[in-house]
Amino acid sequence: MRRRAELIVMLGASTLGVMAGAIVMPVLEVMRGDLGVSGTSSGFIITAHGFAIAVVSPLVGRAIDRWGVRVPLAAGLILYGLAGGAGLVITSFPLLIASRLLLGVGAATVFSGTTVAMLSMATGTRRDQLMGWRTTATTAGGLIWPLLAGILGGISWHATFAIYLVGIPLGIASMLVIPKQPAAQEDRVAATTGSALDLVRRYPGLLAWYGLMITTGLMMYSLAVFLPQRLAQLGIAAPVFVSLFMVVQAIAAIAVGLGYARIRARFGLVSLLRVTACCWIAAFTVLGLVAHPVPVFVASALFGLGNGLMLPVITVLIGDTPPESRRGQATSLSGTAMFAGQFGSPLVFGPLMAATSITTGYLLAAAIAGVILVGLLALRVDDPRGSVLSPSVAEDDGEVRAMT
Repeated sequence: MRRRAELIVMLGASTLGVMAGAIVMPVLEVMRGDLGVSGTSSGFIITAHGFAIAVVSPLVGRAIDRWGVRVPLAAGLILYGLAGGAGLVITSFPLLIASRLLLGVGAATVFSGTTVAMLSMATGTRRDQLMGWRTTATTAGGLIWPLLAGILGGISWHATFAIYLVGIPLGIASMLVIPKQPAAQEDRVAATTGSALDLVRRYPGLLAWYGLMITTGLMMYSLAVFLPQRLAQLGIAAPVFVSLFMVVQAIAAIAVGLGYARIRARFGLVSLLRVTACCWIAAFTVLGLVAHPVPVFVASALFGLGNGLMLPVITVLIGDTPPESRRGQATSLSGTAMFAGQFGSPLVFGPLMAATSITTGYLLAAAIAGVILVGLLALRVDDPRGSVLSPSVAEDDGEVRAMT
């Protein structure tokens, strides 16, 4: 019963990561006018927490490895609720940005803590199922919470920030249901003396997976930022219709998450990453070449399908590469990689699209995905016991790691 309660709390907490920035999007323009700031400055309301996540995630990982998941995650959830909910009463832009930075610290802990907790809850097929459910919960959070934010935003933009308060009861619940002692029995003091640089030196295969996380962030925000502009060029400007392209992306990822355990039972981890790369290539090629809304709709679904496969796979690969005693540090760096990619996406694609066109930028994204596919096709992996396997054999093993 306690294990089931822990799972419910972890799935609930997993919905919070993507909502950190998405919740304020429906009321961003209202906030900008009320606070009297420019469009560029208002963008920091969305991005400030991501910057904090990227910076503090390595420290969060060290804390989890040293003290276990229970206390850091509970503290992170409560900080998430308090810092996010502070927008209920804040009327100063500098104070709001400060609260968003604190929100990022809480979000970093939630991201890493839920990942480590769920990886430790099961092994084999059961863990595949949990990872699929986690992807579903994360994606569903990206749909449900912004919808609720839009409803509350009709009352006041301050009311929207009340949603963050859900982190407080989840933090209290996590203290009650998560085991007090860390699952790993290794010497944690010795395991946490190394830096993040030491971690990737010891386990260089992590660089490949972090690279994929950075790329995922780049790809995701290339759609979030520039797809509405592309749709406007195709004559679709009404927010309700624009949102449908994001909704189908989320629905595709949710469907994959629900069926991930069955998919994983038939295909290896690297094979699924190759499918993700193929989905990215197809999606961005369509976005770069086609000038009709229907194929663009299909492309959005393909992107969601690829991400629904990639997220649970990459979580397992990163979590299983180092010893369990350094899992927190390894997974926290994946948060740094993901949010660094999101932050950098407008910087990578924006100038190119401004100088040429949005479609040219998406063709570049397709080319990047093509390079990733080539790398995955050439990838060699080994099992945790250290014997080198060919890709076709190793893909059938439940735990594989990239080799350099």
